Amino acid sequence: MNSHLTAYIALVCTSGVLNLYLCLKVFVKRPYYRNIAHFFILYTASITIYCFASAFGLMATSLEQIKVSTMIQYIGMPVSSPLGLLFIMQYLGMELTKKRCIALLTIPFVTLVMMMTNDFHHLHYRVFEVDPVLGAPYIHQEIGIWYIIHGVFTFGCMFVAFLLVLSRWNETGKVYRPQLISLMWGQLIPMLTAFLYLIGFTPPGIDPVPMVLCLSSLLYLWSINSSRLFTIMPIAKDTIFNSINDGVIVLDESNRLIEFNEACKNMFPLLNKSMFGMDFEKVWLSLGGNSFPFQLETASFMGEIQLIDDHSQHIYQVRTSSLQHAHNSKGVLIIFTDITELKSLQVKLEHMAYYDELTQIYNRRAFFQKCEQQLAEAKKLSSPLTIILIDIDYFKKVNDTFGHNVGDQMLKHVVNVCQTQLKEDVLFARYGGEEFVLALKGSTGLDGEALANQLRKSIETQPLLTTEGVISVTFSSGVAEATEETEETLYQILNRADQALYLAKREGRNRVRVYA
Repeated sequence: MNSHLTAYIALVCTSGVLNLYLCLKVFVKRPYYRNIAHFFILYTASITIYCFASAFGLMATSLEQIKVSTMIQYIGMPVSSPLGLLFIMQYLGMELTKKRCIALLTIPFVTLVMMMTNDFHHLHYRVFEVDPVLGAPYIHQEIGIWYIIHGVFTFGCMFVAFLLVLSRWNETGKVYRPQLISLMWGQLIPMLTAFLYLIGFTPPGIDPVPMVLCLSSLLYLWSINSSRLFTIMPIAKDTIFNSINDGVIVLDESNRLIEFNEACKNMFPLLNKSMFGMDFEKVWLSLGGNSFPFQLETASFMGEIQLIDDHSQHIYQVRTSSLQHAHNSKGVLIIFTDITELKSLQVKLEHMAYYDELTQIYNRRAFFQKCEQQLAEAKKLSSPLTIILIDIDYFKKVNDTFGHNVGDQMLKHVVNVCQTQLKEDVLFARYGGEEFVLALKGSTGLDGEALANQLRKSIETQPLLTTEGVISVTFSSGVAEATEETEETLYQILNRADQALYLAKREGRNRVRVYA
């Protein structure tokens, strides 16, 4: 065995050992790595088979031994390039479906079958024999039609993988670019070597590709150890950044737009990459038509913003925080969370909690909450506050005679008639059953009595028109004014109004009485 052949075998075995080491290293640590490690394991395993089978072929002494080693090579070699492409695609966050994987591995499978059966059809190698001049293990071969198909496919996989990695160069931070360099050269080195081999620029009768794969392996090994391939990837930033449901905008230290994610693009369709470098205030004016309502200089801020377009209204929670860029430059991170549905639900829940379902005026809970505030304010300002309690006369008779459906109509009718007489600042609520309560801020007991009589006459003169006929009702009312006692409670005022109401009913109903 001459020295050149020994050197070839040593290089090929080195490639095999390095790829086997990479395969086992990543396999052992796969629980700590991301899913791309699985394709990398298969990728390096196929190259390992290819390299060691090539080494055995270089030690062959007969055509039969060469054919056996070549068949073993074809177990790993045809699938290595598509597995490398799948590895790159998953690294870049591209979607890998079963159909795509099967499509990429179909031609390698056919190539293996064609190689195994080549002696019957000669479609892969038209001639495959020991070189008549150099002898074993050197091979003289003439390629067939399927070899060309297989070669084009292999070159295509490596070239596409190279272009995919290259396409991410500009959007990848400098700290992660060593990973891209190792991946690009890992595809480029075997591709260029195979090309030189096919056009006759390499030693005759020897496949040089397994020899140079040690360079690719060293690049991968360096990338795993130095730039933490599999654990911290530039695509991780891109995938996570664009998979966040919140809209994210990144500004530089001069408040110029430098990045945004897909969610933000969906929130603001007018946002586009041509705005990169523009002052954020100008960007926001083109998106919302108004100035951005928050100060970006604030280290951390949270607020809400409402935007209305031609079709809908959206409410966003806006959070800003400072951001440290590379080279110690500072920027601003703006996060938009769409809370439109949450706000809508909140409004519905608040309405259910504070409004009477039948009459759509305040309920008892809302009255107490708001009237307590009004009473505290009245005491603080020494201004009057008057409570009016209203009770519909003989309401049970309406229910018993016409049914509860008409009774509900009557309650809504009374509310509607009263609302036409009341000012906006009057607190009006359903107190319970057929009872209603009003709070008059800044009004005396006499003012309350006048308003109660006005409402009573309106109800008396405006009967309810139903399919059952015309139904008239009256109501009795009790009025009580808050005193100047600082310790007086709302319950005490209501109790006095209730006593006045009881007096009005005892005296014959359809009248107003003021607590004296």
